[in-house]
Amino acid sequence: MGAKTKSGFETLAQASVYTQEKMMKVKKDNNTFFIGLPKEISRQENRISLTPDAVAILITHGHDVWVETLAGVGSRFSDKQYSEAGAKIVYSPQEVYKADIILKIEPPTMAEMDFFQPGQTLICALQVGHLEKNFIDALISKRITALAWEFIEDKVGGMPIIRGMSEIAGSTVMLIAAEYLSSVHDGKGIILGGITGVPPTKVVIIGSGTVAEYAGRAALSLGAEIQVFDNHLYKLRRIKHTLGHQFYTSTIDTVTLGESLRTADVVIGALRAEKGRARHVVSEEMVSHMKSNSLIIDLSIDQGGCIATSEITNHAKPTFRKYGVIHYCVPNVASRVAHTATTALSNIFTPTILRAAEEGGVEEMIFSHKWFMKGVYCYKGGLTNESVAKKFGMKFKNMELLIAARV
Repeated sequence: MGAKTKSGFETLAQASVYTQEKMMKVKKDNNTFFIGLPKEISRQENRISLTPDAVAILITHGHDVWVETLAGVGSRFSDKQYSEAGAKIVYSPQEVYKADIILKIEPPTMAEMDFFQPGQTLICALQVGHLEKNFIDALISKRITALAWEFIEDKVGGMPIIRGMSEIAGSTVMLIAAEYLSSVHDGKGIILGGITGVPPTKVVIIGSGTVAEYAGRAALSLGAEIQVFDNHLYKLRRIKHTLGHQFYTSTIDTVTLGESLRTADVVIGALRAEKGRARHVVSEEMVSHMKSNSLIIDLSIDQGGCIATSEITNHAKPTFRKYGVIHYCVPNVASRVAHTATTALSNIFTPTILRAAEEGGVEEMIFSHKWFMKGVYCYKGGLTNESVAKKFGMKFKNMELLIAARV
């Protein structure tokens, strides 16, 4: 007798068959975005603007996200994670710059500007202290609408991105100080803080904002002695109240500050530029009188710095010496902890993007919310930021007048 022929159903039942998972398609409307996340190529930047989880949320809401290959590696996010979240992985900057909205960390280089098309939107840091006119000219010629992290506010007038990165910088700066005070890095060979029978480390903090708050908290917890200088008395009162400690505070007086610097082990520059202008409150002469192997960390270097001897450095070669004083002047300090920083940025960008979609697009978001509009420094071929215009002697358009004309 011949073998019994199996039916199709019997064969199927005995085979190893698995259902294949696929992303559920979401119906798109006219308010969805095409977002590109390029790989950073400048200044050893490790951060990326959105985590894979954030990308998944945006994809679920109907948005398209393209990620340049290896863009998330510095933050410990793989191409596979972004792909599984629903993003499209592209393999060249030419491809990722096809997106309508380019979400970056560092400002694009001039080489990257060649990839832009007229009418696109750019959101990234601006770093006014190191801004060059040819970058602004390129944005204007391509009619790009550009927003800067440094200028975007929230509903109550705060700067959420700046605060988030400042919290990270302030928390990280004491770890950096501990490294470069050590004998291993040819520093003073002292511990950051204080132990029984040994005088505490003296830390001078210039500025009393978010960076100073987090740096001061870390320094005090280690037992260091801190002194905080700022020309705004209300900020000095606030930081004393926030930290809950009694410590020396002063307005920025040349004589008083100079005397404090002579005996300082660590000096942290944490002053923000006002109206786009950097303030060198520590002169070269003051630095020349500081103790040998003491340490300066200028966290305001991305805006031009607040210490006259500061020069921009990078993570590969973060320090240099002048007058025997170690200088650490890396602008993207938060990139040292890129995974944390990316998560913090993503927590801010994701709801903002979703809100802009609800409003009807980036342009509607700009004109409907002044706190978001303040981030705009170029709008469709026109410079709209007064401080940038003054820096280069250029004309600018007032966004308030554009709103009035639109109405």
